[in-house]
Amino acid sequence: MDRGASSMILGIGVDTVDIERFALWDTYSEKKLSRIFSADEIAYCLENKNKSGERFAVRFAAREALYKTLCNAYPNNKLPFLTVCAHTTIKKVEGRPYVELRTIADIDVGALIIHLSLSHSRTQATAFVVLEKK
Repeated sequence: MDRGASSMILGIGVDTVDIERFALWDTYSEKKLSRIFSADEIAYCLENKNKSGERFAVRFAAREALYKTLCNAYPNNKLPFLTVCAHTTIKKVEGRPYVELRTIADIDVGALIIHLSLSHSRTQATAFVVLEKK
């Protein structure tokens, strides 16, 4: 992003979840997991059983934070949480967390910059999202 260019913050969102809540998600069917996560995310979360709970948890927190941000930025759009989940993929790009948001409702996702920060302790996962308009 050109830091000299003008942009406008549309909203922020944060969410924290208990990792223990996701401890058994590695036993869920792929069909059930795919209601929330992309196939790539599911594969990543399941590749290390010892880390699957924290990986699912932090990605879920990211979706919650993004959902809150979108609802605040676009209050006239009634966005169901699972719709936002279905259009979202969290991945690493050059070692940093990145939100890939595909077309959703009448939101011009190409005009958005989504900043994402993820963190977790042994017991909690947190995600912070800042949504900007280019």
